[in-house]
Amino acid sequence: MQISRRTLLSGAAAGIATAGLRPQAAWAANTFTLGGMEVTTLSDGHLVQPADFMFSPMPQDDLAAYLAEAGIDRNAPLTPPCNVTLIRHDDRLILFDAGSGTGFMESVGELPDALAALGVDPGEVTHVVFTHGHADHLWGVIDDFDELFFPNAAHLMGRVEYEYWADPATIETISEDRVPMAAGARRRLDLVGDQFTLFEDGAEVLPGVIARGTFGHSPGHMSFVIADGSDSAMVVGDALLNDHTAFAHPDWPIGADSDRESAAQVRAGLLDQLATDALPMIGFHLPSGGVGRVERSDGGYRFVAA
Repeated sequence: MQISRRTLLSGAAAGIATAGLRPQAAWAANTFTLGGMEVTTLSDGHLVQPADFMFSPMPQDDLAAYLAEAGIDRNAPLTPPCNVTLIRHDDRLILFDAGSGTGFMESVGELPDALAALGVDPGEVTHVVFTHGHADHLWGVIDDFDELFFPNAAHLMGRVEYEYWADPATIETISEDRVPMAAGARRRLDLVGDQFTLFEDGAEVLPGVIARGTFGHSPGHMSFVIADGSDSAMVVGDALLNDHTAFAHPDWPIGADSDRESAAQVRAGLLDQLATDALPMIGFHLPSGGVGRVERSDGGYRFVAA
């Protein structure tokens, strides 16, 4: 795997038409190759979350000691990056997740600008493959006029995940603070309609793209092994949700996970595989564009950015 890092100028500085786009300064894009695949991670911005959204269910005394050693303020808002993966492979232009769009929060929704800086028209995208249906991964499928942002793309989602968000009962049973997310997900699934293709765990959803069920963060969360020839990597989505507690203490419950026990079991198994196989990975909310690898460290693991 050959990795490079490059900075892409936006807007007029890059000589790219930006009518209707919010002004941005620049994006950093990580690009690497896997056989004949060109893989690029792009920024959709970053989330702004209260610390308790992640930390509240963790063992607080142990957490306090760990955060103090790591130099992390327990009470400061969390600002995880949002990394969208773009793959060029043969005649396919594949996105993993669609970003947040403009209806979620002000600090996200930059993917359209990042694609423009790359010279990619949304109409050229052939496939959008979803890890799961949370707002920062799904809501970018439509624009401000409720039109499909990727009008020519097939949209692919795991069957378990799709059926959860499409089920009218989900809005009635999900926690109150997540009702808007459930309503937003169902509306977008309805708007995409028959452009959705569903798949099962273990399916080769596209040539060189194999689904790996990593349920727990959401009911049907999927990761994906991407491979061409002897080269492979894994797109892990939110199965590894941050570069601190998720790696150092994978057994600690994370508040953002819908099934915390299952998510913790998935994290432990996934980290063991990634470390044992020395498999490169891309994480949606990890630093440095999300590209890196996993190493064992002090009885746990650590994320090593590429």
